[in-house]
Amino acid sequence: MQKSLSVLLVSAVILTGCGESRLNPKNWFGRGRSVPVAESAGDVNPLIPSKGRLQRRDPGYQGRLVGEIKSLVIEQVPGGAIARVTGVSDVQGPYEVKLIALNDGKPVNGVLSYELRALTASRITGGTERSRSLTAAVYVTNQNLSGVREIRITGARNAQSSRRR
Repeated sequence: MQKSLSVLLVSAVILTGCGESRLNPKNWFGRGRSVPVAESAGDVNPLIPSKGRLQRRDPGYQGRLVGEIKSLVIEQVPGGAIARVTGVSDVQGPYEVKLIALNDGKPVNGVLSYELRALTASRITGGTERSRSLTAAVYVTNQNLSGVREIRITGARNAQSSRRR
């Protein structure tokens, strides 16, 4: 017992002396040092890869207008309002439903306009109205609501609007 303890103690003392030597596998690359970096021409995020020539171009959101807008409800919340709209699609299985702001989200003549769009995987029409219904909402801040008298949501065949009181 005493022999193994003394061997362990001696080996621990010897190994602590190897901390800065080349025998220590953690020191194979040496210490870090500062090197100058070439200046970049702009505000570039190094975590986002640059696009290559063989990469596909992003086509953007390819949603189609929802067939009919059934209801529009504006709910007042702290700091703004939530516009919640329900629509009925012409085809079964719409997904990724979005309210797309028109005019870059700026009101035109006091009217803030959106389009209700959805992606569709199939061209299967029919089914019950309930199976084709969808809901989307958008939060509008008080800053964006300043100067707005009406919010208008447009579909393929109709539009719903709500005016301020």
